[in-house]
Amino acid sequence: MPRNYHILVLEDEPATRALLASLLEAESFRVTTAESAGQAQELAALHNFDLVLLDLNLPDEDGLYIARELRSKSDVGIIMLTSRKEDIDRVVGLEMGADDYVTKPFFPRELVARVKGLLRRLGVSRTPRRSDGDGRQVRRFDGWEMNLARRSLMDPAGREINLTRAEFDLLTALVEGAGRVLARDHLLDAIGSQYWTPVDRTIDVLVSRLRRKMEVDPKAPAIIITSHGYGYKFAPSVSID
Repeated sequence: MPRNYHILVLEDEPATRALLASLLEAESFRVTTAESAGQAQELAALHNFDLVLLDLNLPDEDGLYIARELRSKSDVGIIMLTSRKEDIDRVVGLEMGADDYVTKPFFPRELVARVKGLLRRLGVSRTPRRSDGDGRQVRRFDGWEMNLARRSLMDPAGREINLTRAEFDLLTALVEGAGRVLARDHLLDAIGSQYWTPVDRTIDVLVSRLRRKMEVDPKAPAIIITSHGYGYKFAPSVSID
């Protein structure tokens, strides 16, 4: 794992904050710590962090709000840390843009593995793909243009749609399998979420986010169709350039 990854640890409890910093520094990561949302926002304006470990229970702001703010401005990796164990909190965290979710108390080796796994996936997604033999990296459907090499999506009006890493990876899997119903497990593999448990609604949440960005009426989707109890199908015909 490269040594130049910069991680922000946002945790208000001193002992946990010190433990997290120590664990990550032992793996040769560059670590910056913050104890409040306000301090983290100031640091985020000064540094280009690769990943944020974000405690949900902060003294000055809800961690979910901070996750949403971070996600609206960048594709930084976000792993939430919390003592909340209800599934609804995990779903809300995903809706706010988190990539992963760790409950306290956590096993140090598992947390480090999750950090490394997310950074590895982020590294792949941020590296422009080399063109295949035909150089055909553009997918077109219903007036939309998706460039796999540039990881960009343009709507029929020519406006670029901002997608998170997970949203783009999921859309790529759906587009590449257009016309076929793809199981949730297959789609989870496509976004690299090997650490999510089978009961998680990761794919459902991401599909909901894509629909809000792409569908004329998200409640009556025509692009990404649900196959109840199984998965999703990308309905439009796709051409390859």
